[in-house]
Amino acid sequence: MKLRTSRRGALKLASLAMTGVLLSGCGLSSGSSVPLAVEPGSIQPVPELEGVTITVGSKNFTEQVVLGYIAQFALSAGGAEVRDLSSIVGSSTARNALQSGQIDILWDYTGTSWISYNGNNDPIPDARAQYEAVAKQDLERNGVAWTAIDYNVDNTYAFAVNQDAARRLGVEKLSDIPRVVAEHPDLATFCVDTEFANRNDGFPGVQQEYGFTADKSKVKTLTEGSIYQATANGTCTFGEVFTTDGRIKALDLKVLDDDKLFFPRYNIGVTTRDELLERYPQITAIFEPVSAALTNEELVRLNAQVDVDGRDPADVARDWMAEKGFVTIPGR
Repeated sequence: MKLRTSRRGALKLASLAMTGVLLSGCGLSSGSSVPLAVEPGSIQPVPELEGVTITVGSKNFTEQVVLGYIAQFALSAGGAEVRDLSSIVGSSTARNALQSGQIDILWDYTGTSWISYNGNNDPIPDARAQYEAVAKQDLERNGVAWTAIDYNVDNTYAFAVNQDAARRLGVEKLSDIPRVVAEHPDLATFCVDTEFANRNDGFPGVQQEYGFTADKSKVKTLTEGSIYQATANGTCTFGEVFTTDGRIKALDLKVLDDDKLFFPRYNIGVTTRDELLERYPQITAIFEPVSAALTNEELVRLNAQVDVDGRDPADVARDWMAEKGFVTIPGR
């Protein structure tokens, strides 16, 4: 299947990417206004937030941009004056922006904070235990508070194969890879991105945990976005993917089960500075129902609308918020 991107969607994502480049290179701006209007739905105005300026940030990939707009629309319906600072390049840059007060709200991932921000090497397999550990460290070390944690979303790493490879090689789970390496070395090809190729929770750790050594000549380092198509067309047998990426479904890829629970949990939650959440605890009440409505399946659907159908991320986010009744759309 060939992925489509509309002209409007392509221009929007290009604009967001350029914004991210500018943000990382020249310091963060004060943000722009929310791109689309919403009115209250089940999220009603909160007196304590009336007139309070809250800047929402997001990282520079599809899911993050969609989540950022979801947060903006939720807070707008709640009565806040919201500023949009979407598509910040790099997780560390986004986290630094949060801690320094350049942004106030950022959806983030428990595994990212545990490994990348707090420097831990060993992930915690249990989702709740991982969240409790990272929330404690972030609060004590960084003054960052987590709220509205969502255990129904786990955008973790995985390996996927196309359906033909799954049938021919009989692979269902990651512990099948050592057999393929031993019995079909010519087919034991891998596509990974640069970061995953070197991370403790990436390819080196996978090989150690599952007991195989990949032939370096059969490991291709590609950009994250190109891995999906390369896996679908057989350029590589095993492709590194993210479990909520809409291209998995669009390209009919099969995700292999992480049967030894190696990969960290990447549950999403809303992060903010502790002092801001203490001043405005109503933020939690706004986000908890939104977080509860998000699942892996829902994010796969939303991500695909951008990456496959070429829709504008803001339109996708607003339509979902209206579909769930959280907001209403003026004139509809």
